[in-house]
Amino acid sequence: MKGILLDIEGTTTPISFVYDVLFPYARAHVSENIGAEDIAALRLSHEEDLRNGFSPPAWTETPVAYVHWLMDQDRKSTALKNLQGKIWLSGYESGALHGEVFEDVPSAFARWHEAGIDVRIYSSGSRLAQKLLFSSTHSGDLTKFLNGYFDTTTGPKTEAESYVVIGRAFRCEPGEILFLSDVVRELDAARTSGMQTALCVRPGNHPQLPGTHRTISSFEEIGD
Repeated sequence: MKGILLDIEGTTTPISFVYDVLFPYARAHVSENIGAEDIAALRLSHEEDLRNGFSPPAWTETPVAYVHWLMDQDRKSTALKNLQGKIWLSGYESGALHGEVFEDVPSAFARWHEAGIDVRIYSSGSRLAQKLLFSSTHSGDLTKFLNGYFDTTTGPKTEAESYVVIGRAFRCEPGEILFLSDVVRELDAARTSGMQTALCVRPGNHPQLPGTHRTISSFEEIGD
């Protein structure tokens, strides 16, 4: 194994941290962080939603209601994810937020790094949000163990082509890369691209039928 690709929510980080801490913080601080660039991107997203037959709130010059609607829908909108990343940046910088990972994550990162394994992240959260989370954990800055970050700009996490693109960045054969996630549809897509896969079964995760994917409950089960 030469590379490990990691999901965040339910894999490195408890789902409760995302839904009970990060999302509420972003929701509460939209109006003071939204800028002209965000509004332009959100307007394009709003127009696309209308074309696709959705029923978002009416557009306003400061579209807080639309942003909240996107959050309620748990949409993987790049415009939303970029805005959330900006909001969380202010929270991390002020000390209101600190990244959270499972207990086994820091030691596993260090062990994999020592073994020369290329470790990267693939999450629907923006690259900025990913870096902020791993740089501010109670175990210190974990970004020193990470070689790359991928988000929705790479492609949907449920499409094999996204993993083909990511696999090229590793500069090794797809079969030498292990993808860990708590979502079977993502694992199916990664498997189609040729990657190895394992389903993370963590406290608080939504139950999933693993199918043909291996299951793990700790990164300690992943060898070097």
